[in-house]
Amino acid sequence: MTRVLIVDDDIDLCETLEAGLSKRAFDIAWVTRANAALERLLAEEFDVVLTDMTMPGVDGIALCEQIAANRPDVPVVVMTAFGNLDAAVAAIRAGAYDFITKPAQLDVLAIAIDRAARTRALREEVRRLKSPKTDDSFGALPGQSEAMRKVYDLVGRVADSEATILITGESGTGKEVFANAIHQRSRRARGPFVAVNCTAMPETLLESELFGHTRGAFTDAREARTGLFVQARGGTLLLDEVGDMPMTLQPKILRALQERKVRPLGSSSEVAIDVRVIAATNRDLEGAIEEKRFREDLYFRLNVIQIPLPPLRSRIGDVLPLAQHLLSMVAKRAEKPVTSFAPAAAERLVAYSWPGNVRELQNCIERAVTLARFEHVVVDDLPERIRDYRTSHVVVAGDDPAELGPLEEVERRYVLRVLEAVRGNKAAAARILGVERKTLYRKLERWGIAPGPLA
Repeated sequence: MTRVLIVDDDIDLCETLEAGLSKRAFDIAWVTRANAALERLLAEEFDVVLTDMTMPGVDGIALCEQIAANRPDVPVVVMTAFGNLDAAVAAIRAGAYDFITKPAQLDVLAIAIDRAARTRALREEVRRLKSPKTDDSFGALPGQSEAMRKVYDLVGRVADSEATILITGESGTGKEVFANAIHQRSRRARGPFVAVNCTAMPETLLESELFGHTRGAFTDAREARTGLFVQARGGTLLLDEVGDMPMTLQPKILRALQERKVRPLGSSSEVAIDVRVIAATNRDLEGAIEEKRFREDLYFRLNVIQIPLPPLRSRIGDVLPLAQHLLSMVAKRAEKPVTSFAPAAAERLVAYSWPGNVRELQNCIERAVTLARFEHVVVDDLPERIRDYRTSHVVVAGDDPAELGPLEEVERRYVLRVLEAVRGNKAAAARILGVERKTLYRKLERWGIAPGPLA
């Protein structure tokens, strides 16, 4: 339903227009002052503004200018006295979408409002099509391990629902990337994806950021501000690091999720919200509940569907595919012809424990591409903590099934170990492994390892 904000100092006219346009399937709100209109626009979402030209204080032309500066996405239809063409031209120059002469028939107004709303929707669609897309195949975080296949399957089943999702995992495992992927696969993909870090700002500022505020709500509130719950209308809101949210703010978040309404700071009225919420955390929320640091009722509200992301060390078979993906992406951005990893460099990547997970791997690849002098990354291009790591044997990680790699991964690590021992001599490595050299080359190519000399 198209939301319309009417601005006119004639209360009787506002009530008449509300009654008539509501019957034509428009959701109508009205104010009698331009300043009040701007505050409503910054606190709520409207599709079209319908304003009178002549009002006390700020007139219609000045309001058009302010809306063009603060909410350029909202088209304005101006109502002006019959025959006042100069005022209509001035309104168009100030940013108005269209003008209607008074007295206006309801059918004419309805057509003008509908046309303005359709134009806004078309502009948003064009902007969406021009914006960067998230790879629907999860190319941002590739992986073939059993753990990741389970994650992909779960995401595919819940993405198009309206269920609240809790993504858990260590820092750097890609929680925001997966939240964005869920959004892009959902029916809300055309809407915005808005993320807020619950640890990045003080409590009062975080509350204002989420719920918005009116002008003068607190000392530095010189202008009204729309909260992220409202900005994410029709889309997805990610509450990142939700486990660190202040206790005093948690009941307000719970109420927003239950009532689907928020109250901006300093406001006496509530605003309806239309948003899907995804929460993410690296904390043990059940432990935080026992320690009285997190509300149990909020936990159950957020944890309708839980998606646990495994650490990189528990899926060693994904390290090289992910590293190769990051290498291609970073090299393209840096405009450098770096295409693969030398065997010794690949072996170091696989052997390392990656306490910083995917984020640390990305940092490593960006450094390597920056320093690379050849078409493949060599050991010297890697950070010291990774290149100095040594392992002399192929070791089974332990008894935990989550830490055991597939048979091909054990084979790949052993092949790399043999190549290192013979200093990259493929003929010697093939003899030790008991395979033909062509077979060895095919394996290296499948693993994304440069067939050149070991470096």
